[in-house]
Amino acid sequence: MNAWLNFFIDALAFGAVFIYGSTGEIITEKAGHLNLGIPGIMCMGGAGGCLFLQLFAKTLPSVLLVPFAIVASFLMAALMGLIYSFMTVTLRANQNVTGLAMTTFGSGLMMTIMSRLQATVYLNKPKKMFRFPFAARTDALQRIGVMFFLAIAVAVVASYLLYKTKLGLHLRAIGENPATADAVGINVTRYKYVATCIGSGIAGLGGFYYIIDYMGSQEAYKSIEAFGWLAIALVIFALWRPHMTILGSFVFGVLFCCSSSISVIASKISWFNVTMSTTPILKMLPYVVTIVVLVISSIRNKRENQPPAALGVSYFREDR
Repeated sequence: MNAWLNFFIDALAFGAVFIYGSTGEIITEKAGHLNLGIPGIMCMGGAGGCLFLQLFAKTLPSVLLVPFAIVASFLMAALMGLIYSFMTVTLRANQNVTGLAMTTFGSGLMMTIMSRLQATVYLNKPKKMFRFPFAARTDALQRIGVMFFLAIAVAVVASYLLYKTKLGLHLRAIGENPATADAVGINVTRYKYVATCIGSGIAGLGGFYYIIDYMGSQEAYKSIEAFGWLAIALVIFALWRPHMTILGSFVFGVLFCCSSSISVIASKISWFNVTMSTTPILKMLPYVVTIVVLVISSIRNKRENQPPAALGVSYFREDR
């Protein structure tokens, strides 16, 4: 396969990690909650799926192993979302502090779980199943597997539900003005709980995908927390639209993969000179692009390109 094509396919596959994380965060933010616990939730999603494979890889038939492991990853991450919801919706704790605590807790617990798993059980055999139908390939195409296509489907379906259904209208109304939504009979608490748990579950799939499918490596879990922060940044890049995360994740994937493939790229371009000191600078590119998009969207000041009005604000029903 052509080196450039291989690079772009690899960037596309890598971007699916961000599709999961940012789509989950968008759903949560549309309910008015800024969940900075996404990095820890992605960590726990990865750990939950791998733990399930460790326990059942030898007993479950192949046709059930993949969907059940995905569900296990989703449920583990959703449980983290439930804890976050209880703290911020019921107890009305500060969302930023709670989110940061969830990240610290999730990443630490993941390290504990993953350090006790055996790669020969949870990784080697299942990896080929998750990479269907390109498991036999030796190029970047092998990473375009089951969970990659699932990520695209999740982003498209989430966007449709948010902007084309009554359910999505109610959720967006809560994010904009929960008091008004409550006044017309929408159950604000229920929507916030469900949106946060589902969003967390989707985000958790990103961590599982990175370990078991994209990297297929025993050491992959050590990088998930950093990608969680990038997923939150991509929410701004995508302007709070789930379908836009597909494009944004590809851009982020290209920018991030540049840092690891810079020597190959430089060898193809005669005038492009690069040194080892350039690599850390290139890793900053996704964040720089996000800042540029944030500045442009702020200058244009279009309401549809702004975050939900009640984002990060706890709702006190007795004050309405």
